[in-house]
Amino acid sequence: MASHHILVVEDESKISDVLQDYLTKGGYSVTCLSRGDLVLPQIRRQMPDLILLDTMLPGMDGTEVCREIRKHWSVPIIMITARVEEVDRILGLELGADDYVCKPFSPREVVTRVKTVLRRTHDKTEENQIVVGPLFLDADRFQVEVAGQTLKLTGNEFTLLKALMSRPDRVFSREELLNRVQGYEYAGYERTIDSHVKNLRKKLAAVLPEQEIIVTVYGIGYKLISTGTQL
Repeated sequence: MASHHILVVEDESKISDVLQDYLTKGGYSVTCLSRGDLVLPQIRRQMPDLILLDTMLPGMDGTEVCREIRKHWSVPIIMITARVEEVDRILGLELGADDYVCKPFSPREVVTRVKTVLRRTHDKTEENQIVVGPLFLDADRFQVEVAGQTLKLTGNEFTLLKALMSRPDRVFSREELLNRVQGYEYAGYERTIDSHVKNLRKKLAAVLPEQEIIVTVYGIGYKLISTGTQL
């Protein structure tokens, strides 16, 4: 089986070299770029299985690169940031990033997160289909249809929707959803899940603007209602 291909976008050569070394030892093929404006042309030449993307890059800022990628592709993205402010972390997730790591970091931690995100987004061994009202989720094909229209989701959004659809009308806490989405014990801020829900609601509303499908249960979390409510 061919190894997963990782695109590392990092302008600090020492960090880029270390990541390439650890990922290569982990069995991945790796391409490294040092400028943000080179990312989209590289993706068009060769679609990676995952992108490690620094937020501060010459040529084009990493957050802008992430925004442009999400206009066209759902490839998993892990943001690398030296800015630890909570708003920056939320911003990366709102743009559609699947995870983030903060500098300084352990290279082993990055490899672990890469493995987790790839397992979540590329593992097709689970065979199930879920239908809830106008929603149809096919785990084998990593595809969601809403009223017959295919929804373009990130890996986190797909996993979040799958969790909610697995138990319609059941209330999930933010912590529970965050653990389901991240796939491991996660030290992040619980309300980052709100960013994923916000993006998911926006995509659902584009198809069903008059129905509220994901409902906030204040003080607890969220639930997916099986019939949809009229706005």
